[in-house]
Amino acid sequence: MSLAVLAKLPKLLDREIRDKNLRALGWRAKEAIWSITRPAMPDPVFVIGCSRSGTTVTFETIAASGHFLHFDFEIPQLWNGLRGPLNNGWDSEAATADDARPEHRDRVLAYFYARLGAGPVLDKTCINTLRVPYLHALFPKARFVFIQRDGRDNVSSMMDGWRLGRTDGGFGLTQFFGPSPEPVAINDGEFREWHFFLPPGWREFNRASLEEVCAFQWVTANRLALDAARAIPPEQWIGLRYEDIFERPVDMFREAFERLEVPFDAQTAQRCANLVSRPTSIVKGAPQKQKWKEHNPAAVERILPMIAPLMREMGYDPDD
Repeated sequence: MSLAVLAKLPKLLDREIRDKNLRALGWRAKEAIWSITRPAMPDPVFVIGCSRSGTTVTFETIAASGHFLHFDFEIPQLWNGLRGPLNNGWDSEAATADDARPEHRDRVLAYFYARLGAGPVLDKTCINTLRVPYLHALFPKARFVFIQRDGRDNVSSMMDGWRLGRTDGGFGLTQFFGPSPEPVAINDGEFREWHFFLPPGWREFNRASLEEVCAFQWVTANRLALDAARAIPPEQWIGLRYEDIFERPVDMFREAFERLEVPFDAQTAQRCANLVSRPTSIVKGAPQKQKWKEHNPAAVERILPMIAPLMREMGYDPDD
């Protein structure tokens, strides 16, 4: 027996590693079955929005209907493996319709089938806000649930996320892509890597302040989504507002469920009525409106000129 094989024996005896390898083998076998049998699978429903805009509470509310198959976590590794920084020269995590390939659709459907089964899938992966044209090209009948948030609150919350991370880890991208090919010294060197997502043009902000970076991310994510929405059939695009979680949560989700053709029962209505008291699964604390006035008021005021035009376009008053 070679030394290399002997060195691997402890890993083979580790139950956790063994179970992980067996799961991976099972997934590959099911993916092979999908490629042969091609069972019918409807195009997915994508919950999208800028990071920290309410995507988690939106996803969890729709997922609780029991109508969709879904993961309880985001899957950026899948999407970036098809088109992302490691195979597009570190351009960004965005993707266009020109990037779509038939084999990408096959890969996604096989991945879903192997891990979830054959049925309607609900996916919430925030980077997909940057790649709506790509997803629409792959899945022409896919529906998009897009949630937007007041830029001041969204930027402030992203700043908190950059600094504090999440309850189960951080949002840094080095864990997915390795070290950046170009030096990053955001906020006078406080941050040596990008967090949340990598937008087109990120290199120009490698030495910017944290508030400028978060404002740039907010503008880019929402701009790309809203521009892409023009090419999506209206019946396949469901726009929501984070602020309606406070002002009209039951009505907001009832309308969304109706458009998704999902039953909206009394239990779901009760859940929606209590959303503001429920912490999300990503960070500590319940949803909160105008949080920026308590957390990062001076920083948000500094970047208001960057976000004000798009805020107005999205129906917000930056002077309010």
